[in-house]
Amino acid sequence: MALIGGHAYDMLLVLNRWFNFFRRKLGFPYWSLSAYLKHKVKNAVNFISNYEQALVHEASRQGVGGIICGHIHKAAVEDFEGILYCNTGDWVESCTALVENKVGQLAILHWADESVFLINEDAPANIERKRRLVSTN
Repeated sequence: MALIGGHAYDMLLVLNRWFNFFRRKLGFPYWSLSAYLKHKVKNAVNFISNYEQALVHEASRQGVGGIICGHIHKAAVEDFEGILYCNTGDWVESCTALVENKVGQLAILHWADESVFLINEDAPANIERKRRLVSTN
C-alpha cells in the first residue's frame, strides 16, 4: 500500500503541476490539488471514526451488547470497550458482507479472497482467510 500510495502521490504532483500551468494561463492563482485531496481524505477518515464512536456510544447508552449497521461502506467487526460494532460494508465497491456461521459467529466476507476458494477447489485448506470471527453470545 505504501508503494502504491507513493506512486499515486508522485502522479498527483505531476498532475498538480499541469493543472496549475493551465490555471496560470487562464489567470487563476496557484491551487494545491494534493492539499485539497489530503484534506478530503482526512475528513472522510474523521467522519468514519466519529460515526463509529457515535453508534457505539448510543449502543452503550441503550444497554445493548453491540450494533450492526451499514451506510459508510467500511466493513468492520470491532470491539469498542465491550460493545461489538459491526458494519456490513458493501457489495459494490469493496465487495464485502457481514456473515454469521451456524454457531453465531460474525465475520466479514471479502469476495476477492473468498472467490479464490470457491472457484479453485484445489486451494490448500490451511490458507488463512482474512475473517475475524467473534461470538455473538
